[in-house]
Amino acid sequence: MQFTSTDRYYLNPELEEIVNIAILMEKPLLLSGEAGTGKTQLAFEIAKTLGLEMEIARCKSTFKGEELCYVYDTVLRLNDSRFGTGDTGRNISDIWDYLRFGPIGRAFRSEKRRVLLLDEIDKTDSDTQDNLLDVLEDNSFIIREINHCVKAENKPIIIITSNAKRELSDPFLRRCFCHFIPFPQSDEISKIVKLHYPDIDKKLLQSSTDVFYKLRREGFEKPPATAELLDWLGALQQQGMKSPENDGEIAFLGSLLKRTEDILRFKRQRR
Repeated sequence: MQFTSTDRYYLNPELEEIVNIAILMEKPLLLSGEAGTGKTQLAFEIAKTLGLEMEIARCKSTFKGEELCYVYDTVLRLNDSRFGTGDTGRNISDIWDYLRFGPIGRAFRSEKRRVLLLDEIDKTDSDTQDNLLDVLEDNSFIIREINHCVKAENKPIIIITSNAKRELSDPFLRRCFCHFIPFPQSDEISKIVKLHYPDIDKKLLQSSTDVFYKLRREGFEKPPATAELLDWLGALQQQGMKSPENDGEIAFLGSLLKRTEDILRFKRQRR
């Protein structure tokens, strides 16, 4: 399986290299970088291009490693033992009827290879990451209640993303190929924009990217990222605008700056 740039995703040579070696060697790929640089979207593009189904875990601070693999529904089993299973088809004597597999469990048990996305792993605590160490390395986990090992029938392509808001442990990092996605330079951002808006006016593209990078240099709490730029350009084109500024004001400023304090600060600076 070889993944290259698509009609919706620009892949620079360095990123293309690390993606494909991770796929070939069946190692998790940890992508870090600021929000909006396309880390999550990359997993979707890999799945789409290679014709694979996806399993997605949107990580939260409350997640535990085990529940990403499976959950044993003791409450449901207790309820069934008291009130009966009715026409549900569940068998109170069969624990498998009360196991609910999470994204990792579903990916490992799939008869066909899947893409497994662990999105924003840095939101989880260190215990959760430690619980996933052997799972990701061995592509297997134990269902403790019955001492049963679930081994991946087809090792998934594992993409892990991090916004670097919390440091990941060294043991976790050792089990991954790691790649930092830097914010694209102006020539790369133009290529990205043209994938989404192939007919964009050259002057509009140049003037808009100039404004965009100027805003990024202002040191806002949440500087605009690629996703904001694409939304902004879509709005400009939708309204048939030939310039990103209207009467000296940046059009659709709320498409670029999302934090209230950033917007107020920008407006104070322009007075």
